[in-house]
Amino acid sequence: MGEAGEEEAAAPAAAGSQEVEADEQGMLAEALDAVSSLASASLSATLFPLKWQLIRDRLNRLHAGLADITATGADDENGEGRCDAFVSLLRDVAAAAREALELVPRSQGRHYGGGKLRLRSDLDLLAAALDAHVARLDEVYASGALARARALVVPRPGAGATRDDVRFYVRDLFARLRVGGAEVRREAAAALAEVLRDDEKCVRVVASDVPDGVGVLVALLECPDARVQEEALEAVSVIAGSDAHRGDLVVGGVIAPVVRVLDAGACSAAAKERAAGVLCRLTQNSDNAWAVAAHGGVTALLNVCTDHGASGGELVCAACRVLRSLAGVDEIRKYMVADAGAVPALVSLSQGAATDDAARIQSMELLAAIASGGDGSAREAVIQEGAVESLVRALDPSSPTRSSKAREVALRAIDAVCLSPPTSTDRLLAAGFLDRVLSLLRNGDTTLQHSALKAAHRLCQVSEEIRKAMGDAGFMPEMVSVLRAAKSPETRDMAAEAICALVSVHRNRKRFVQDDRSVAQLLQLLGPDEEKPTPAKRFLLSTLMHLTDSSSGRRKIMSSEHVRNLEKLAETDVLDAKRIVKKLGGSKLRSIFHGIWSL
Repeated sequence: MGEAGEEEAAAPAAAGSQEVEADEQGMLAEALDAVSSLASASLSATLFPLKWQLIRDRLNRLHAGLADITATGADDENGEGRCDAFVSLLRDVAAAAREALELVPRSQGRHYGGGKLRLRSDLDLLAAALDAHVARLDEVYASGALARARALVVPRPGAGATRDDVRFYVRDLFARLRVGGAEVRREAAAALAEVLRDDEKCVRVVASDVPDGVGVLVALLECPDARVQEEALEAVSVIAGSDAHRGDLVVGGVIAPVVRVLDAGACSAAAKERAAGVLCRLTQNSDNAWAVAAHGGVTALLNVCTDHGASGGELVCAACRVLRSLAGVDEIRKYMVADAGAVPALVSLSQGAATDDAARIQSMELLAAIASGGDGSAREAVIQEGAVESLVRALDPSSPTRSSKAREVALRAIDAVCLSPPTSTDRLLAAGFLDRVLSLLRNGDTTLQHSALKAAHRLCQVSEEIRKAMGDAGFMPEMVSVLRAAKSPETRDMAAEAICALVSVHRNRKRFVQDDRSVAQLLQLLGPDEEKPTPAKRFLLSTLMHLTDSSSGRRKIMSSEHVRNLEKLAETDVLDAKRIVKKLGGSKLRSIFHGIWSL
């Protein structure tokens, strides 16, 4: 066929296309008129006003969607199918709106047409039908059969704008989210997330003033468009941070889709991080922890931790924070330990070579939280999975991948797992814990030294065997050094009490006295500072009392140039000082103190 023939064949086709488009425009106008008529008529309804308000909201959504589109895609190979769907939708919307008009006079109180129960049921059916039409409009739009006929953009209200201005702007964004094309929805979602972050009024507007605002956001959480999904998650995260409106999200069904985002392999890393952030905020309320667990949240979060190489550090950290909130509920913690395999996953995470420092810290804090709760079975499970050895390895000063913060957290976790109350201290010592703590006391920064001192102080209270091991390891001179350099009362008190506990063991006393400097340094620390003895000085006096049990200890005390500090305390009627002096005895000492005491 020649060019002339092709043109002749195309002419009828073009004419047919124009006729179809004209029919569609006529049906569109008919549907818009029917929807507008029903919305206007419904204002006169007096019965069931709340139901009619919901129906008007749905009518307005339909009208906004239909009024701002035009049919496209006729030239596409799938255009015919999309056109049929659009025409069918227009026909059904118009029919539903016309049929619903007869409900208005029945709702005006003059007659009921079968009674109020029948009217209530008919209104519920109408609302459901309109919901279905809105969903069909979204589907047809998503197929590409519809495009916006106009793109008027409502400007964002400035600082100090009224709530009405904010409401108008936010509602416009939601209209675009409901019926906009792909790029329009992306821009609207980003704008919504931004305005929610910047203006607290917008959170109230979305939760209270936008019809089904929370429902729209919840639906967008599983949008196949990654950018829309991420911005919707950001918007939901902002709302979840509001104490007043966090519950609206839960009632709106937000938890299930958020958990599914975490567990979906197709979702982006950014979407998963934001989903975890939403759960972090939601689980600040322990009641929401149950809902997260019921929707498979524990498993999804642990999968993130198990696959930490692919998940990324920020996501793993967020997942651990959520799990820590969940572990605060006894029954959920038991499930995590007994059924979900949380402990081995976290131990592996805490010592993995590929784990970044922040994720390692979060995993250790979570292990500590699990071990600290319940009846002891969780702690035993943590210990049996090798957590003690893993935590001690985290203290290794030669490891370049472990920061001071990680070592500090490891010390706190060891305290929670093994020392509060004392359990499995044999495993702790066998793992080389004493050497690690001693190294931190000698070479750690100020914060680490303080944490190591707390651990050593706690160990001193456990048993005589541990005190012997600490004496053999060389803790006593280090404790004296810590005491002398201490700036805070808490540090002085802990170091002095630890020295007193260590010296209470006979073997340690002999070793302590053999150090020429240690006794003199203790006496020096008794020097006059406060009028009343501090707790640290009382522990030092108790230490000296232990030392007077041996003749070598007494000789060391009496030969020290700082024994005058002891004399001054005795002169001020400090009972322990007077007892030490009396125990020391001897004519030389009596001549020094002039018999000023009488017990």
